[in-house]
Amino acid sequence: MSEVLTIIILTGLAGACIPLGGLLARFEKFRPQWLDKEFRHFVIAFGGGILIGAIAVVLVPEGKSQLSVPLLAIPIFLGGGLCFFGVERILGLRRREAPQLMGMVLDYVPEAIALGGMVAVEAKAAPLLALLIGLQNLPEGFNSYRELKQLKKPSDKNWTILVMMGLVLLGPASGLIGYFLLSDFPDVLGGIMLFASGGILYLIFQDIAPQSRLNHHWAPPLGAVLGFCVALFSEMVVSH
Repeated sequence: MSEVLTIIILTGLAGACIPLGGLLARFEKFRPQWLDKEFRHFVIAFGGGILIGAIAVVLVPEGKSQLSVPLLAIPIFLGGGLCFFGVERILGLRRREAPQLMGMVLDYVPEAIALGGMVAVEAKAAPLLALLIGLQNLPEGFNSYRELKQLKKPSDKNWTILVMMGLVLLGPASGLIGYFLLSDFPDVLGGIMLFASGGILYLIFQDIAPQSRLNHHWAPPLGAVLGFCVALFSEMVVSH
């Protein structure tokens, strides 16, 4: 299988989890109060746990290994956090009340670029990163659908799914950009991984973690722990 086709398949499958999560969120008649409250918070925390796991077991280790000067990882990581902070302020995400959707796009695109670059340099962790992108897109798609539903009329449900299906195309496009532009620049590839990691960590504590908390319920914090365990288990399976 050619590397280009590998990138299209990996990023496409990972991106397909976005509308899949949205479709799952449409089952609103199944215990609606529980779905709106505890389960939604559990899913938010679960996605946050996977994001933290992706940072810890793939993006930061792989990013550092690609840098010729490992100490540069710190300012690059910090720069990612500051940049995502600036983007959020400019777009006014909190005023638009859709942090899950924009957060998903902001972490999905650089991760897909990094994935394309990893395939180009034959990094063994490329399939693992694709798996983690898909796993995080599933709960983020679930919550993004519910956010969009609150901003639209009930008759716009199909439109919401179509928008989420359109987001799938961002993955292959970003992955191919990474493949063709980063194959000869491992330092840039590592920098993108670390930059994205800093930005994702900012989004987790700015938007995702506050939304996951629910008074007098234990499921959301355990969801974050479970999400990280999924990422860790996935890394173990791929490594061995």
